[in-house]
Amino acid sequence: MSTAITVAQCLQQAHSRGLARVDAQMLLLHALQRPLHDRAWLLAHDQDSLTPEQECAWPALLARRLDGEPVAYITGRKDFFGLSLAVDARVLDPRPDTETLVDWALACLPETRAENATQRILDLGTGSGAVALALQHARPQAQVWAVDASSDALAVARANAARLQLAVHFVASDWFSALSVAHTGRFDLIVSNPPYVAEGDPHLAALRHEPLQALTSGPDGLDAIRQIIAQAPEHLAEGGWLLLEHGWDQALQVQALLRRAGFEQVQSRQDLAGIARCTGARWPG
Repeated sequence: MSTAITVAQCLQQAHSRGLARVDAQMLLLHALQRPLHDRAWLLAHDQDSLTPEQECAWPALLARRLDGEPVAYITGRKDFFGLSLAVDARVLDPRPDTETLVDWALACLPETRAENATQRILDLGTGSGAVALALQHARPQAQVWAVDASSDALAVARANAARLQLAVHFVASDWFSALSVAHTGRFDLIVSNPPYVAEGDPHLAALRHEPLQALTSGPDGLDAIRQIIAQAPEHLAEGGWLLLEHGWDQALQVQALLRRAGFEQVQSRQDLAGIARCTGARWPG
């Protein structure tokens, strides 16, 4: 008579096949229908046996991750800046490094403003809504607008906003194309985590499960960033900031583009690994 597999044996299986421990733990919690943050539970219950249904599901979960599918797509959830987001293959898997962009954005926006002075924030290429929702949560009195050219991405973002009860304004737009200053006003802050991978980059093979249009942007990866920098001044208030996430080796190029466009106080911020991940600047005024 066969013996049911235990929690510890599942994790050992995953380890023997080269899966990162944290990935294996999150997949197993998902299979066990436990909260994904409850990794301590696995340690306390390492000799618990899986049910036949859970044991049947486990190999398929392992196979999907070993094929390169993000854990967030498999579990349908990703924590970002303290918020639990629903994500799937219609949007990019939000990375922890993008929290660098949120931290910087909040530093540009004081928590208190003069009476009747409403902060306006724009998130370009919102995807799952991660950045816009984090900013709205941290600055509940601000008006946060978020745009994306993908109707599929906007459906994910709107669902996240509804579940989290955050009043972000979503607009279907190819960058600024559908935005009117008369309707939105000028923005105190514009943020974006746009596509910035060069077409043909060999690293794209490892990202094949994610939407290509949200990853690549021209031969050098900077087409979207060039467009955003060129058009942002028409939508920024005097003294407003433009903050952009970019590739690990693009900071100096983005700095140069900002200076040529007339921005001031051009600077970059490092991500968790110490890499210059975000570059931004202030519009004069």
